[in-house]
Amino acid sequence: MSTGFYWDERTMWHAGGNYAFTVPLGGLVQPLAAGGLPESPETKRRLKNLMDVTGLTDAVSVSSALPATMDQILAVHSADYIIEFKAMSDAQGGEIGHHAPFAKGGFELAALSAGLATRAVADVLAGTHQNAYALSRPPGHHCRADEPMGFCLLANIAIAIEAAKTAQPDLKIAVLDWDVHHGNGTESIFYDRSDVFTLSFHQEGNYPLDTGALEDRGSGEGVGYNLNLPLPAGTGHTAYLHAIDRVAVPAIEAFKPDLIIVACGLDACAIDPLARMLATADTFRQMTLKIKGLADRICDGKLVLVHEGGYSEVYVPFCGHAAIEALSGSAITAPDPMERALTSRQPGPRLGAFLISEIDRMALELGL
Repeated sequence: MSTGFYWDERTMWHAGGNYAFTVPLGGLVQPLAAGGLPESPETKRRLKNLMDVTGLTDAVSVSSALPATMDQILAVHSADYIIEFKAMSDAQGGEIGHHAPFAKGGFELAALSAGLATRAVADVLAGTHQNAYALSRPPGHHCRADEPMGFCLLANIAIAIEAAKTAQPDLKIAVLDWDVHHGNGTESIFYDRSDVFTLSFHQEGNYPLDTGALEDRGSGEGVGYNLNLPLPAGTGHTAYLHAIDRVAVPAIEAFKPDLIIVACGLDACAIDPLARMLATADTFRQMTLKIKGLADRICDGKLVLVHEGGYSEVYVPFCGHAAIEALSGSAITAPDPMERALTSRQPGPRLGAFLISEIDRMALELGL
């Protein structure tokens, strides 16, 4: 089958406690009846359930993976961080960085999440599959080499890239991050390198507050190999697709990668509780189609989507299903139950024209 799908029920058992949404418990902050962090297993599990019910699961090749090895993890992360993380995981769990809690055994589950991404990349590069989707949990794009944050405990995509480059040192890989939050972890790991191109589309002024600026272009040998597109709140379907055409496609095409990886956060959707964007399920379908077409033109179709954020238990499954439909070329679809409501709430002509002009302005500043 042309599309691999990598997931493991065990990753749904990752847990973080002592939070009410994104606020630590204590004082006047009461526990939530429905649980703690918005990064719950249900968004991902319900995506897989939806695929099972529609039949899309049968249109892809489903596999699990081995956890990322300690050598693979240490190729990205500092030994001090990993020693501390593993010790806390073996005890009772806890929290090391910012908004990145975990329960006992959290290290092993994070390693399995990274392993899903690592195998997806390896199988696509080996030609086992044309492209792939890794339903990784916990996510990874905020995790720096020595600091977990934003629900991310290991840098899944970076670990997968370094593992692939161990086998093929000359690989050039482009990472497009369309999660609504800035992919600061991935950026920081490759910021001074020219062999990995990183591009992040994110809501301006969201999380993290102090990263993701337009002028952050890389350092040393990496100057020009990192781009950020901080989008205004309210960016909708049409402007997102324009950003793909105006910024992502020409930038990645100029880099000429051997593989494209998408950090596939689905939290730019219009009803996500942690963002204020207006993407729909069809936005993710069309963005995936555009990047798939780009991959077909420049790197023999080698494309991997790695799941990141997305916190609407109702809507994330439909957004993810749409992306996987496009990736696999399947005619099986899950009709969007929010389509009519969200289409009517897209930016009007004046705001739409402003959003397009802002993307064009930033593209010119980026030299595109």
